[in-house]
Amino acid sequence: MHVQLFSRICTRQLRTLKNSSFPIYFPTSPRSFHTTTKLQAVNPFLLADIGEGIRECEIIQWFVEPEAFVEEFDKLCEVQSDKASVEITSRFAGVIKKLHYEAGDMAQVGKPLVDIDIQGAIKEDELAAIAETTSDKSTAKTTDNAISEEVSKASQTTPSESEKEPKPKGTHAALATPAVRHLTKELKVNLADINGTGRDGRVLKDDVHQFVRQRDAAPTSSSASSSTSSTSTAASESGPQTETITQLTNMQQQMFKSMTKSLAIPHFLYADEMNFNSLSKLRPKLNKVLASDPQDGISKLSFLPFVIKAVSIMLHQYPTLNARVHTDSKTSKPVLVHRSQHNIGIAMDTPVGLLVPVIKNVSSLSILGIASELNRLQSLAQSGKLSPSDITGGTITVSNIGNIGGTTLSPVIIDGQVAILGMGRTKTIPAFNDEGELVKKHVCNFSWSADHRVVDGATMARAGKVVQDFVENPERMVVQLR
Repeated sequence: MHVQLFSRICTRQLRTLKNSSFPIYFPTSPRSFHTTTKLQAVNPFLLADIGEGIRECEIIQWFVEPEAFVEEFDKLCEVQSDKASVEITSRFAGVIKKLHYEAGDMAQVGKPLVDIDIQGAIKEDELAAIAETTSDKSTAKTTDNAISEEVSKASQTTPSESEKEPKPKGTHAALATPAVRHLTKELKVNLADINGTGRDGRVLKDDVHQFVRQRDAAPTSSSASSSTSSTSTAASESGPQTETITQLTNMQQQMFKSMTKSLAIPHFLYADEMNFNSLSKLRPKLNKVLASDPQDGISKLSFLPFVIKAVSIMLHQYPTLNARVHTDSKTSKPVLVHRSQHNIGIAMDTPVGLLVPVIKNVSSLSILGIASELNRLQSLAQSGKLSPSDITGGTITVSNIGNIGGTTLSPVIIDGQVAILGMGRTKTIPAFNDEGELVKKHVCNFSWSADHRVVDGATMARAGKVVQDFVENPERMVVQLR
């Protein structure tokens, strides 16, 4: 019954359409789907921000070349900032189309690093073709190098002429860690002249020392030339003063910029002397226990973890010293931004210069936890492997120069912070106790620098006294531990 009713309704509508004056158009040919031409999406890969205040970094080496296929998270290059060496990885798969910098150039943060042709789907035969092309290029390059070597050998006339020809500089810089690069600068060695024996041709410290030994063992010139050289040397020593211009290293350039910016902050210095007698008695006892039963890889404690913990406890009472000065975008007035975590930066002397890695959330760490994190950061800093997260987010800084020398210093506040503590060398001096007896006293000078725009001298003195109380009476830390 329902079928008959539906049929009558359709018949009635069809008759109505036929009697209507409006024309009815029917397609003469059926429509079909069609595809558009495949589009290539060449995207510029921007150099992201790798640290606080870092606007440029040096390209140490490339891991890719044009027309090379990369997967997501494949390494693109290694860059060196003023604080760490970082490997940049790709965020997507595709084919490298252009490198915007050569090895050794300074790359700008936020600017294109490479151009990547993002392929929607790459078939196996296309991938094989890319691999075959890369193999053919490398084979051709090897063949051309072999031919050029034969031609150069045949065309050589005298050793002096061959020595005058400069070595061609490759597209990629020699592979070496920042520590090795610092060593080459100290020994006045060109990194490109050294043949690396490490993995992927990486130059090691042994390679540098071997190169220097071979260079120093080179045969000396004739006696006549040596006498002439000594005469000219004597003349130069007795001659007028001369000046030689050298360019700042990347680390020095970044330090120049950051310290110039930091010194725009009005500083004031507050210094006091700390009595380390109680801490000097407690530390050997703890080290004796740790020597027999190491905890978290720690078998020995220094004074620094105790000082760092004392600073963190003080910040609970004086949160202003953990804040930063900021300009409100709405009112254009300065405000204080208070921060809940105590992320304490530790100034370290490394082969590439001064670095300030950060111990995060110190208030939640024990003395052993602080020492463990301190050892980890020191190891990474010495090898130049600090990550961006290791050097960012600091809220206050502790600088310990005591292991190098000096008793008092005037530390410079880091931009984005309002205070910094400088520790001098611990020394033993004669002193009188409360009973008037002459005793040995272990003392260390603490030097505080603070932002005088938001911190006054009285506040800094009271905060310094809190740190002094915990350092001179370390047993009180037990009550404050969280």
